[in-house]
Amino acid sequence: MDNPIHRRCTTLRGLVVLVAAAAVLLLSPAAVTPVASHNDHGVHNNYLVLVRSAYEYDKKVHQNVSSWHASLLASVCDSAKETLAADPSAMTRLIYSYRNVVNGFAARMTPEELEKMSKMDWFDRSLPEQTYHLLTTHTPEMLGLTGDPNRGGLWNTSNMGEGVIIGILDDGIYGGHPSFDGAGMKPPPAKWKGRCDFNKTVCNNKLIGARSYFESAKWKWKGLQDPVLPISEGQHGTHTSSTAAGTFVPNASVFGNGLGTAAGMAPRAHIAFYQVCYEQKGCDRDDILAAVDDAIEDGVDILSLSLGHEDAIDFSDDPVSLGGYTAILNGVFICAAAGNTGPSPATLVNEAPWLLTVGASTSDRRFVASVKLGDKVEVDGQSLNDPNTTMGDPRPLVHDADGMCANENVLMAQNITGKIIICDAGGVVSTEKAKMAKRAGAAGMIVVIPEVFGPVVIPRAHAIPTVQVAYAEGQKIKEFMQTSRDATATFVFKGSMFKTPQSPMVAPFSSRGPNRRSRGILKPDLIGPGVNILAGVPSIEDVELAPDAVVPRFDIKSGTSMAAPHLSGIAALIKHAHPTWSPAAIKSALMTTAEPTDNLRKPIADVDGKPATFLAIGAGHVNPQKAIDPGLVYNMTAVGYVPYLCGLNYTDQKVSTIIYPEPPVSCANLSRLEQDDLNYPSITAILDQPPFTATANRSVTNVGAASSTYVVEVEVPASVKVEVNPTKLTFKAEDEVLNYSVTITSADGRAPASPVEGQLKWVCGKYVVRSPLLVVAGARQA
Repeated sequence: MDNPIHRRCTTLRGLVVLVAAAAVLLLSPAAVTPVASHNDHGVHNNYLVLVRSAYEYDKKVHQNVSSWHASLLASVCDSAKETLAADPSAMTRLIYSYRNVVNGFAARMTPEELEKMSKMDWFDRSLPEQTYHLLTTHTPEMLGLTGDPNRGGLWNTSNMGEGVIIGILDDGIYGGHPSFDGAGMKPPPAKWKGRCDFNKTVCNNKLIGARSYFESAKWKWKGLQDPVLPISEGQHGTHTSSTAAGTFVPNASVFGNGLGTAAGMAPRAHIAFYQVCYEQKGCDRDDILAAVDDAIEDGVDILSLSLGHEDAIDFSDDPVSLGGYTAILNGVFICAAAGNTGPSPATLVNEAPWLLTVGASTSDRRFVASVKLGDKVEVDGQSLNDPNTTMGDPRPLVHDADGMCANENVLMAQNITGKIIICDAGGVVSTEKAKMAKRAGAAGMIVVIPEVFGPVVIPRAHAIPTVQVAYAEGQKIKEFMQTSRDATATFVFKGSMFKTPQSPMVAPFSSRGPNRRSRGILKPDLIGPGVNILAGVPSIEDVELAPDAVVPRFDIKSGTSMAAPHLSGIAALIKHAHPTWSPAAIKSALMTTAEPTDNLRKPIADVDGKPATFLAIGAGHVNPQKAIDPGLVYNMTAVGYVPYLCGLNYTDQKVSTIIYPEPPVSCANLSRLEQDDLNYPSITAILDQPPFTATANRSVTNVGAASSTYVVEVEVPASVKVEVNPTKLTFKAEDEVLNYSVTITSADGRAPASPVEGQLKWVCGKYVVRSPLLVVAGARQA
């Protein structure tokens, strides 16, 4: 097996000479290309170079795929003669040689070299460098993981995910965090082939792997050197890792808030960490591909990616899609964040149907504080100040001149010493505003959340006592200030409160559908906790601590980045309980058991108070207790996506790029599959032309009682008619597969003016296998 490489052309001189003498490509002796000899002073950029699917390396000539890729690069790059006085580091040319995720390599070349390479028979296409971004307790109890298994507690049923390996791609991990203590953990399974580049005292039976990938990223970011340690102490990566599989840590809190025992979703699962992102620098596509390449060979069971690109990138160009397909081809479940650019429509990322795409929801816990006005009226908000903090006597309330408290000179000039200043969001982050207000002498700060966030408040720890309030509550405070001659207020810190009504609710930032690359596939797939999640960090940012203070190791963070590891950990629980299930079966179990209603049994609400649409919640909110025993699953193998990709009118070469290392395909020789016929747990019908009818075909596999009969129930508005055939599914054995079809027709013979939502349920006793049913107008093609 080829070892992972981060190789430099200068270290390949002997190899290049050998290749120059005997370079033979697979198809023809005519493909032999002599090494170019030139003095290269051009501008260098990083490119992902994809090799045509018909080409592969000759094992008689090349020791491994890396040496083959080096020979291809050497055909246009004479590394031995390369001298770049202006940029000596550009002597590194071959960045990554990929073995699993794509047929290709990442390299550093000039435009002239790339132009020459593009004329080679083996060359398919090149993609310029691209930067991806991170998409940034109480939830185990909220999700029903704790407690008596007879009452739905899932940890006992699934043994907390013991033996399952979760691979996390993120921005670094603090290996010494108590969430990654290996005490009581069994060694990883024998299949684990990864490595830990920390020293031996850091890695253990919990954190079994730690590697970093920066060979591509460092070319963009001057000064980014090889870390002193292989992994940086990332806030984001530590938080996501401990959310997915952190072990039990008692007395965890944020300044006394959320006090309790912290644990991840799968406390006995193993963590393999792959750093592909760097603070304020993003995540390079080629580094992401390299990490997935290695993770698959290392033996991970689950991959969790809280990163993405805001553009709707073609599946054949996107590292998450490319790596994700190879992952499921190897039986690895892959979970990805939906993005944080909501609530605008068509903003979600990671749209490929073989990924579980996760949006974010609120939990039922709030960190309550109130602004007690001089007229004794209390305005509710949230705060991470210690609940034991007392503000004392009322203080004068003051405005900032520009409303946003973003200019320290203005704050200094306003004489806010000893006063409470009210600030609108914007300009700079509120934690920076608190620091400036503290230097100006303010006693406290009120932050008014933007109106688009509705009632959702995301508190942060601040340098001075601070209460964050929703927009509507902020207007009440401002009105009080306008109508009172000497407006005063004080703060009352109340700490954590649970069972918040109307929970969960869709997070305002959670990206929404429709799916831009494949409109016939509903995305996101479902939502999970992603607001105010308490999990591990190296230390709390933006708060000045006393010299002798204990460094806090937990913090509150929000984002679909926080939702994705919840689902990754829950998938690990299911994987432990059902080790033979495919990634598609696990995904189906999570989706068909998801809840469309909140804790008041009303439809899950959006931040405007109206019922959230399927484009915001997908199948609904995750319900782990039901997902472990779903009754039926919509199963499929990786090869089942090939006719679907052909149906999207992808070229043969693009399809072959996606499904690599499977053999190349010819769509002309396959039956193309319409999007609505993909065996997906949700159903989207596109009524785009007369007679405005569509038929979706599905197959379900029995994973419940061997002998069982399911009866269909359909709930749709009168504007569409739905016919299911057959209306009963009678199973006689476990793993038996039965088929059905759903025909959706516009009731008035016209395309729907707006999306129509309904649901299809197969019901058998305790089992309710639910699929959201979405009907839309528009082009059938993505």
